[in-house]
Amino acid sequence: MQHRHLGRSGLQVSEIAYGNWLTHGSQVAAEAAEACVHAALDAGVTFFDTADVYAQGAAESVLGTALRGVRRESCVLATKVFWPTGPTRNDRGLSRKHILESCHNSLRRLRTDHIDLYQAHRFDPATPLTETLRAFDDLIRTGKVGYVGVSEWRADQIADALRIADDLGMDRIVSNQPQYSMLWRVIEAEIVPLCQREGIGQVVWSPIAQGVLTGKYLPGAAPPPGSRATDPTGSGFVGPLLRDDVLTRVQRLRPLAESAGLTMAQLALAWVLHNPNVAAAIIGASRPEQVRDNVQAASVRLEPDLIAAIEQVVDPVVVRDPAKTG
Repeated sequence: MQHRHLGRSGLQVSEIAYGNWLTHGSQVAAEAAEACVHAALDAGVTFFDTADVYAQGAAESVLGTALRGVRRESCVLATKVFWPTGPTRNDRGLSRKHILESCHNSLRRLRTDHIDLYQAHRFDPATPLTETLRAFDDLIRTGKVGYVGVSEWRADQIADALRIADDLGMDRIVSNQPQYSMLWRVIEAEIVPLCQREGIGQVVWSPIAQGVLTGKYLPGAAPPPGSRATDPTGSGFVGPLLRDDVLTRVQRLRPLAESAGLTMAQLALAWVLHNPNVAAAIIGASRPEQVRDNVQAASVRLEPDLIAAIEQVVDPVVVRDPAKTG
């Protein structure tokens, strides 16, 4: 397993991160989830990502339980705050009240006294940005949080946060967590250039495009039983990619993967990690063997001719503007 610095911070994270968005606490039984976490640890994964809203808090609890007995200092734990976690008006957003209360609850569920990377899950236009950043900074000062990141923020929102932090002498954002894959490249136009200049690393989710880049979805065929496309929770995310033109292109990647001695998933992950602004790619799994397959991408470096061949195959179906999907 290879490690990279998270942006220009001193924190090093494994190139493959293990995440439990649509699995722990919902799709996968606790025993299977724990087996996946242990498979990740055995493979050298040190970076674990979750969120307070995943499975209404159950995902954090499952991860905390799975990591019992593991030396806390050997892992980087990341979680997020923003989405509703309760019925009242203050159980959501990035107000000081919700951030502090959500952090306390995440610490309890994760069975730890500190969160290494605490991320704003979305931007909150209803809360002054200074209030949000001050609450995060206070958590850093009290030792409950090590570093702060964001997820799916626009470039101008990130730039505003950096300016305020610099003006007020607060700790800066060190990471952004966007969707990114061969097929979904929205961040390349504005986010990546800004983050490269400002020392912010990408921790990307859906590097395998919700499983589409594994090649298991075939053009003109129904989704395989038990796949994310057949699950009510995950189908909304994978659905826009299940077009025959996309799936036909994905199948053309198979001989490229085989020529490099890689599985389709490994090729997709290695492609994401080819971007120097990417610190880590988040994988999810329902079986330990999926983890063991995916982590092998951490040691792969793709040759320029292979990168060029991939571009020729997927360029017609790449999403660079989400408004143009479907």
